[in-house]
Amino acid sequence: MIPRTLGLFVVFSFAALAADPVPTFQGSIERLDPALDALIAPEAKIEVLASGFNWSEGPVWRDGGIVFSDVPENTVFGWKEGDTAAKVVLKPSGSLIDPTGQGSNGLAVDAQGNLILCQHGERRIARLEKDGRFTPLAGKYEGKRFNSPNDLVIAKDGTIYFTDPPYGLKKGGAAAELAFHGIYALTSAGKVSLLISDIDFPNGIALSPDEKTLYIAISDPQHTRVSAYDLQDDGSVKNGRVFFNAHPLKSAARKGGCDGMKVDTNGNIWTTGPGGVLIIDKSGKHLGSILTGQATANCAFGGEDRSTLYITADMFLLRVKTLAKGL
Repeated sequence: MIPRTLGLFVVFSFAALAADPVPTFQGSIERLDPALDALIAPEAKIEVLASGFNWSEGPVWRDGGIVFSDVPENTVFGWKEGDTAAKVVLKPSGSLIDPTGQGSNGLAVDAQGNLILCQHGERRIARLEKDGRFTPLAGKYEGKRFNSPNDLVIAKDGTIYFTDPPYGLKKGGAAAELAFHGIYALTSAGKVSLLISDIDFPNGIALSPDEKTLYIAISDPQHTRVSAYDLQDDGSVKNGRVFFNAHPLKSAARKGGCDGMKVDTNGNIWTTGPGGVLIIDKSGKHLGSILTGQATANCAFGGEDRSTLYITADMFLLRVKTLAKGL
């Protein structure tokens, strides 16, 4: 089927953050299958909310607005409806002593409303307390420091599943202590378990609505893919398999690669990839893409009814109204 596209061209000035020339944004929604119309209305548009960031990442809905990381700037920003600019919420966010270190990456909110951060510079998972202090939740596995926790998802029982590639390790800084790029489970009691150790460059992570499937976005340039694992009652995983590795995950013509992902209430996967955000149904069929034209890092559902997709795409914070609802 010939893709249908809905185009958009926006010029957006964000003087508070960007001293560079006024940035431009051009994007579209590519429709590969009629089923996408039930997830994104035909008239839906990509909106630019803010710009001027170094590398925006890890969005999550919290306290009536979206918060997200700017990894190289060691900052968490926030944006709410009516704001004319994103505001600094937290700085430093992930490297507390070294001002040149990497900040937070993936963010999540626990059942108590606390912000949980993958702190690149500190090489740990931490919780932001009400008084502004950080409580470390996990920083080592078998006595060795993590590489740089990248992304995370929190299950209903409070278990935090997270990935640990080496992307946040500072060049010329402390070396990796672990010989693999792990995928871990951290229980609410503080126990860390290694689930998977045979994947290079695990990145985004998500759970199916019934929490029986764990999805991993893998940014290995030699084998870019989304994999799925059956999650067992004892917390282990089995039956690892490639869920999606079709051509759209590797493209010379479109910027970006496999990175963050989210799942909606019907089990569709919204994963970043070349060109923007790819929408894949639970059978692995590619329904269409939100083409940002940028290297796109991550996305998150937000709004009071979770029917808006917020997207962090390089220097931009974007959103698209959806018919789908996030978990």
